Amino acid sequence: MPTPRLSDELAQEAADAFISLGSKTAAALLLRISRTTFNDRLKIAAERGMCGTKPVLPGFAIKSIASKTEDGAWVKQVKAHGEVFELPAGQIVKGVSALVDGQGREVAKWIKTAAAADQQLAAMRAAVEAFKEELPRAEPVATPSHTEADLLNQYTITDHHLGALAWNEETRGGDYDLRIGEQLIIDWFAAAIAQSPPAKRAVFAQLGDFLHYDSFKSITPEHGHLLDSDSRYPKMVRAAIRIVRKVVRMLLEKHEQLDVIMCDANHDPAGEVWLREMMAAFYDEEPRIKVDTNPGTYSVIEHGDVSLFYHHGHRRGVKNVDSILVGKFRKVYGRTSLSYAHTGHKHSDELKTTDLMKVEQHETLAAPDAYGSNWLSGRSAKVITYHKNFGEDGRVILSAARVMRLAANDNEPVEQRRAA
Repeated sequence: MPTPRLSDELAQEAADAFISLGSKTAAALLLRISRTTFNDRLKIAAERGMCGTKPVLPGFAIKSIASKTEDGAWVKQVKAHGEVFELPAGQIVKGVSALVDGQGREVAKWIKTAAAADQQLAAMRAAVEAFKEELPRAEPVATPSHTEADLLNQYTITDHHLGALAWNEETRGGDYDLRIGEQLIIDWFAAAIAQSPPAKRAVFAQLGDFLHYDSFKSITPEHGHLLDSDSRYPKMVRAAIRIVRKVVRMLLEKHEQLDVIMCDANHDPAGEVWLREMMAAFYDEEPRIKVDTNPGTYSVIEHGDVSLFYHHGHRRGVKNVDSILVGKFRKVYGRTSLSYAHTGHKHSDELKTTDLMKVEQHETLAAPDAYGSNWLSGRSAKVITYHKNFGEDGRVILSAARVMRLAANDNEPVEQRRAA
């Protein structure tokens, strides 16, 4: 609760004691209160004009006094300060700014607050739960006639940054916008599915930063960095939903079972929540799909003797993610003899074999924006096939350039393709 306003009686008592004794210490001893408490009361008394400059208007405080003669003075008054600040419910302190005078004493303070992240996520989850009963369900897809029971295909996508804007003339990394991003990922899945073995099981491993930003403002949620964005947030959301629905249907036509991973990430932490929950609700009558709705930062899938771990890479990187994965999923790790971890975040490939597992960081299909173009990396995505007894059993790597060329050829007239 706010601190009660000091009564005029206590303020006047402090002023009278100081005027009578001429010493703050003696006055505090007389009133049997601490020196700090006395100073606070005397300050309030002075602001109310109880120390020789009466009257002070109600709701105002003395700002300065300019004396003209021994028996005259001009008194300047300003609006008094309000009640003691209290943090609103559901908010956290984001930052504090202070104005100080030449001696370094505080004159004014600004407290910046923001909605607590857990409150935002809880509200979004509650909203999705409320709408689940009204959402349309997907129609079941016919099961493929032949698959290989021991195999799992992991379709690995990371940092797609749907909604980002890149200008090739500036970045030398290719043009990129909402339309290009949507078409590229659909074309990649079409080519990757066609070239992959007919595994019984598949994983749609989306490692995070699927969306470039997370609200109507094109900034990063945690640090407020300004982002190069192409489109309005609702258009980006619609494109994301179209993509995942199309991809899921394509994967179900190829594989009997599908696991969906949507990793928590730094560009779209709330977006990943509604993507997971939306998919879980939309496909809850499709027994061949399992959507991982774990709201945490780390995920795992078990396939026979193989454990597959997933993390975006913004909290732990290639060098140290293995230990926390084992700590969080020690039972799964203990049951399996072959372990693999997959991360993104840095938009580049890296593979490290540790004492615990193989850890792989993946490239992105997306073109770099102006900020990202300060680092050089390839543009590709992988399908990694795992055998339930022997671990990695093969991989398909398709670059963005290759996929776009394949798509362009498919759209050319037959005569032009023959001429090429």
